[in-house]
Amino acid sequence: MAATIIPFQQSLRPSLPTIEGNADYRQTRDELLCIDRILRDTGLENKYVTAAVEQWLAGLDPSQKVRPSVVLNYQTHSRRALRCNIVRTYLKENFRSFAARLADSPLLQRFCLVDEIDRVKVPAKSTLQRYAHWTDEKTLQEVIHETLRQAHQHPEKLPLDQPVDLDACFLDTTCLKANIHYPVDWVLLRDATRTLMKGVDLIRGQGLRHRMEEPALFIKRMNQLCIQTTHAPKKTDNKKHRKKMLRKMDKLIGTVAQHARRYRKILDEQWDKTQWTRPQVEQVLRRLDNVLDQLPAAREQAWQRIIQEQPVANQDKILSLYESAIRVVVRHKAGAEVEFGNTLLLGESRQGLIMHWELFEESAPADARLVRGALEKTEENLQIKIKEAGADRGFDSASVQKWLEEEQIYNGICPRDPHQLKERLRSWKFVKLQRRRSQTEGRISIIIHNFLGCPIRSKGFAHRQLAVGWGVLTHNLWVLARLSIRQAKDKAALRRKAA
Repeated sequence: MAATIIPFQQSLRPSLPTIEGNADYRQTRDELLCIDRILRDTGLENKYVTAAVEQWLAGLDPSQKVRPSVVLNYQTHSRRALRCNIVRTYLKENFRSFAARLADSPLLQRFCLVDEIDRVKVPAKSTLQRYAHWTDEKTLQEVIHETLRQAHQHPEKLPLDQPVDLDACFLDTTCLKANIHYPVDWVLLRDATRTLMKGVDLIRGQGLRHRMEEPALFIKRMNQLCIQTTHAPKKTDNKKHRKKMLRKMDKLIGTVAQHARRYRKILDEQWDKTQWTRPQVEQVLRRLDNVLDQLPAAREQAWQRIIQEQPVANQDKILSLYESAIRVVVRHKAGAEVEFGNTLLLGESRQGLIMHWELFEESAPADARLVRGALEKTEENLQIKIKEAGADRGFDSASVQKWLEEEQIYNGICPRDPHQLKERLRSWKFVKLQRRRSQTEGRISIIIHNFLGCPIRSKGFAHRQLAVGWGVLTHNLWVLARLSIRQAKDKAALRRKAA
């Protein structure tokens, strides 16, 4: 359903206070004001609002008549969602701390369009969390691609002196780490005990009780067994001690599971005797079911690896009871031989803009198999022709070399063959691309640590994918703002010098 955007009524807004003697504040202020100008002048804000409203209307009943005031209210929240997500990602804040900082900062209030003469109405942390999931990842992709197309085709709107360079694409992959502890088998049993007994404690707090010991006692016993297992390497017969402790854990978790199933059934049948609503009851039931459904496999995995001393295939491992869409990523990096999360592919331009990104839910293919798809999607989305490609030797293969030659794309990928590398190093263009390609490692660090968080705190693959989209959008706006500010300073310096 096509959405007609209702024009926003301009409201009176106070001017920003003058802050002197703080260079960091001035830098933040200049960058945010420049991003604000980019969102307005390029039409990116209107594009996002239109897409959000269309997505919202598509989910409504076609026979339902929506009043213009309701549409206008949704538009207002869509604008705030865009701006709040950008500035929260820019500042690396969580929902709670950002809500407090937004209420205290005139600069952030102005950027998020919540400042008015008569009142300042700041969204709460729960509203900010809803804003984070306001639209789907496809909408974000379209906004990011439009940003890059505008910067390439209409640089005067940003404003830039000249178009950004999108002729070259530098590819690299990394692991987007999930927010989990190291997946030790017996620690999964501890996690299950804590979750199940805390759920049982909530149910007992509503007056639904059955004969059993206090839930805290089961958590205490499991913690004691975990401590004894941790000290196993210090014993002479450490392998025998670990097996003995695991058998005790397995027996204890069996008792815990029986109590949890019993209390789950009681809550499901007698929930009307509690003070909870049915949706609140369903939340507790889902929490219990999530662990109870995975518990048999977790117990079998621990038994197979510790008692039977047999390996478990990576695709069959349970890495976390709370995050299912994470994988074992073997990268053989210094200090990170094995990582746990999802593989993230990034494509960077010469000026540091992210041209392409892809987060893999399943185990990612080999790097060499990603080159063709990444470059083709980049050309299609940005409506450009890539002339040069650079990457490390992991992206090299005979098929990639042949395809790049057919597409008339200069091959700046480091070859695996040492003799071929020695030959390629005689080319100044190849050496130049390889030097620039090494900077992509730094760009990955900036994205991961400054815009996504390490590890990323979003739960579920869909939310992690959305968080990556917000991170890429904010990063690209930040790069464009810094580029615009730097060019403006250079022009001002030339005018002063000429005067």
